[in-house]
Amino acid sequence: MTGNANPVRRFGKGWGCAVAGFAIAFGLAWSGAAHAGYASMIVDGTTGEVLNEVNPDAINHPASLTKLMTMYIAFKTMQEGRMNMNTQLHVSAWAAGKSPTKLNLRAGTTVSMHDCILGMITKSANDAATVVAENIGGSEAGFAQMMNAEARRLGMTNTHYDNASGLPDPGQITTARDLVKLSMAVYRDFPQYFPLFATREFVFQGHMVHGHNNLMYHYPGMDGLKTGFINASGFNLASTAVRGGHRLFGVVMGSTSAGIRDRLMATLLDNGFAHKPTDPILVAEAGGVRPGAARRMLASLSPIGSAEAATPVAPRKARIAA
Repeated sequence: MTGNANPVRRFGKGWGCAVAGFAIAFGLAWSGAAHAGYASMIVDGTTGEVLNEVNPDAINHPASLTKLMTMYIAFKTMQEGRMNMNTQLHVSAWAAGKSPTKLNLRAGTTVSMHDCILGMITKSANDAATVVAENIGGSEAGFAQMMNAEARRLGMTNTHYDNASGLPDPGQITTARDLVKLSMAVYRDFPQYFPLFATREFVFQGHMVHGHNNLMYHYPGMDGLKTGFINASGFNLASTAVRGGHRLFGVVMGSTSAGIRDRLMATLLDNGFAHKPTDPILVAEAGGVRPGAARRMLASLSPIGSAEAATPVAPRKARIAA
């Protein structure tokens, strides 16, 4: 990586584009429209400034981060007065059959909206997500249409939904940038419901249901949002944390383990709060690229440094629409 004078000084803009190009050229060629590629983005929720981004527009599978949109629509439905937390939702056989993570809802019974929401937040319950979808949208397919319409309205231009849970589907795609937009919208549009994302556990039918979002319980100031994993996506995480009056929103996608994903998110947030760049190699390695290969890959893109130097551009703070 010689010859590059602090290439991540401007919060990784040049490197983000370079790594994105690498991923598109090689990752997508191997596995079709979406892949478990490494991607991340950190945004200041107060100013909209993009503090760090690597591969933010690469197409990936959202996994259970899909449930953020499911809950967004549920919150909107309740805010409009069409349902409330006490509304009893019918459990279909289709919903009850969802796996592997679930509340073990039984077909023919009912469950409250409140328990479905907390089931999605803590255990990432797929049966609860499907119950919400069917009761709001008439069917999961109908609800998916609502999800896609909402995604378009929020400016999530590279996102498509086919189900409410995030269970494997080749057409269910998104990007780190789109998930940051969604995370910010959930916080902005539903302040009365957002504190639910800090739920660590709740009692359901006499049993304690524990949460999956381990980083939230250890990172100071973090109060949501959601984890996600399927084989096709790798380990994903959408987070928000507040420190010194500033709230940051972050997304990490395609990590090779939950621990690596969580440590990377903590590093990105720490550096974001300190307004320091994060070495993109950390993100590359979190996406499963071996250290030596990551360095060779990024070093091979070294002309970016000289190209930026040869063509001066006035510094510009990137922003993301809230």
